[in-house]
Amino acid sequence: MCGILALTHNDTSSTSAAVELHEALYLLQHRGQDACGIAVCGSGGRIYQRKGNGMAARVFHEGAHLVDLPGYMGLGHLRYPTAGSSANAEAQPFYVNSPYGIIFAHNGNLINAEDLKLFLKEKARRHINTDSDSELMLNIFAYELNKTGKARVNAEEVFASLGRMYGRCVGGFACTAMIAGASVIGFRDPYGIRPLILGQRPSKSGNGFDYMMASESVALDQLGYSQAVDILPGQAVIIPKGSSPIYRQVAPQLGYSPDIFEFVYFARPDTVIDGISVHRSRQNMGYKLADMILNVLGKDGVKDIDVVIPIPETSNTSALSVCHRLKKPYCQGFVKNRYVFRTFIMPGQKARQKSVRRKLNAMKSEFEGRSVLLIDDSIVRGTTSREIVLMAREAGARKQLTVRGHAHIYGIDLASPQELVAHNRDSQEVADHIGADAVIYQSLSDLKEACAELSPRDPRTQSFEVGVFCGEYVTPVEENYFEHIEYLRGENQRLKAMESARQAVVHGTAGEKEMRIAAKGLVVDAHGNFLEDDDEVKMNGYKVNGARERDEEPTHVKSQTDISLHNFGDYPEGG
Repeated sequence: MCGILALTHNDTSSTSAAVELHEALYLLQHRGQDACGIAVCGSGGRIYQRKGNGMAARVFHEGAHLVDLPGYMGLGHLRYPTAGSSANAEAQPFYVNSPYGIIFAHNGNLINAEDLKLFLKEKARRHINTDSDSELMLNIFAYELNKTGKARVNAEEVFASLGRMYGRCVGGFACTAMIAGASVIGFRDPYGIRPLILGQRPSKSGNGFDYMMASESVALDQLGYSQAVDILPGQAVIIPKGSSPIYRQVAPQLGYSPDIFEFVYFARPDTVIDGISVHRSRQNMGYKLADMILNVLGKDGVKDIDVVIPIPETSNTSALSVCHRLKKPYCQGFVKNRYVFRTFIMPGQKARQKSVRRKLNAMKSEFEGRSVLLIDDSIVRGTTSREIVLMAREAGARKQLTVRGHAHIYGIDLASPQELVAHNRDSQEVADHIGADAVIYQSLSDLKEACAELSPRDPRTQSFEVGVFCGEYVTPVEENYFEHIEYLRGENQRLKAMESARQAVVHGTAGEKEMRIAAKGLVVDAHGNFLEDDDEVKMNGYKVNGARERDEEPTHVKSQTDISLHNFGDYPEGG
């Protein structure tokens, strides 16, 4: 999951595109805190860019660096780490100079990345310098666009190139792109898994309209863009410089299946995705969840509940619906520290446990002596839930029922299947694992119905990408892809663990384990599991340095800067 943006001002003398993109980054910051960037195009087709690891405030120094980004059109990106690593080099937007100078921002995952790498190396003769599948997609697009052999390309030639790119790239994605001095582009995968929406507003020059694309409608609303339309599955839109949007179906629409986890967790409640209100969908989830609770516990079991307490913040809306349906009091028993972010993406169990305590505090007055119904939006590894249940116990709760909840391959890096708390466990075993008296899950059919009932399309045929819950994905996935993802995840976590050990040594806080890691390093096996044995052995085709026996396997490093354009990551000290 990432956040993507594109913007073009009708007035080509404008130099303020970056100002709006920067504001939009804050509105979509929840979609990615790992890295961000802005690239704009100014007079003469010159591209200006700033990007790097960290949140928008840090990368752009609270907006102080926007003066160095003059342009009338541009792209923005917020990175959430999925496939690839967290190196500065993988901050987006990406850039290639040939053909025409293309800037690219990508949200999602490609499930045939290894095949694309081979194609680009052996046939397209295009060099790939990172592990990011976003760079792969950009180079596939550039390769197809280069086939025109012309000094300038028109919209129809761009659409044709995109169509050929769709024939090679498989997965769930939404992308924005910019051809220097010519146009901005947006497009979605044939199933519409990742969101993209376009809005317009009268140009400040008084002539024509300005246009903006974003992952969520809230960015358009807050910046004054209206008449929003969703880019359809398999559809692309091109907005030429100083002109109006041109739409084209560049690939067959194979379905209309937005990712349901956007509605459950990731999107802001004030967003509308594909015509479905996130807020209203969460209300519906709560009503259906209340019916499930009544069915499981019975009237006597529900009567024993003293209070309903949500785990802030995405479960707040559903919890309120549960209260209304069950006629139980609602209480904000946990106070959230808004300056600590999502814990399930943290690399280690201890780090996640510590972060839960930083993020939430239980008010003893709301728990003491009460039977508490806790509403959570999801249970992933169970680390957070176990700590929350323990905090409620410590605050005096006499009884706790926790309600709600496979790997996610289309751009949400939750965990490998083996790490998920429900892997090979039933609901009572999950409850025992996290320390609750009981756990009640919402049924998948209820979850889908809660969203489908609000769809502007036929609710009876409205489908969703639900692989995150059941392991059945919209696009067919080969088994070795999951092994590939697990290895990449493990390699990324290995680098973070090694850096943490080195920092502990520098600051004099390292224990025996940190000292050993700092001196000898860590390795990962084929499944991304950490190994501390430094003997020269092989495991599942991997040497002890974690690299599969392939020709020219790159050395993985913690920090690598972008070689295409000057960016923030090139100068981390001076900013």
